[in-house]
Amino acid sequence: MSLEITFLGTGAAFPSPARGASALVLRREGQCWLFDCGEGTQTQLMRSHLRAARITKIFITHLHGDHFFGLPGLLCTLSLQSNADASKAPIDIYGPLGLRSFLWRSLELSHSQLLFPITVHELVPTRDQCPAEEFKDFSGLDGGEALPQGPPGRVLHLDPGEDSYLLVEDEQLVVRAFRLFHRVPSFGFVLEEKPRPGKLDVQKLKDLG
Repeated sequence: MSLEITFLGTGAAFPSPARGASALVLRREGQCWLFDCGEGTQTQLMRSHLRAARITKIFITHLHGDHFFGLPGLLCTLSLQSNADASKAPIDIYGPLGLRSFLWRSLELSHSQLLFPITVHELVPTRDQCPAEEFKDFSGLDGGEALPQGPPGRVLHLDPGEDSYLLVEDEQLVVRAFRLFHRVPSFGFVLEEKPRPGKLDVQKLKDLG
């Protein structure tokens, strides 16, 4: 399994002419996984050797603007560059509770319609992930208001046994989120490659001594 990391932005708080806000891409076997999407990420993608159309998963660490304000714009640009295809697999987006409502309202208020599906998987934080005075409970966001056109997705709770959140698992790797302490609930992401069986013919080696 080949993995390649490209840093699109490493700046903090706001982008500058020479340094973008937080964003990096992990390229894995033709797919691109985007981690954070600060303002200007799509411009940085255009300057890179990467193809934005290859993005299949997006992971947002926390809901500070310099880490996710670029997301609605990027999704809209991807939509403008794509064709309507109901059979296309959705882009999976992972991030803290509240992200689904932010995306739905951003797209709704700007009259933006995506030509591809997205699914938003929200991580429910624990109260010890940030100072008590900064913690906001977004579990009742929208007050039960129906979101008829809101993106579907899962609500993920901490697995106390693993002390993490299971996000993705396939034949080659497992992706988990773990809690970080910051001014707002934040998450880190771990990609763990599964053991790969060797290609040696053990029996033939034994037969040959």
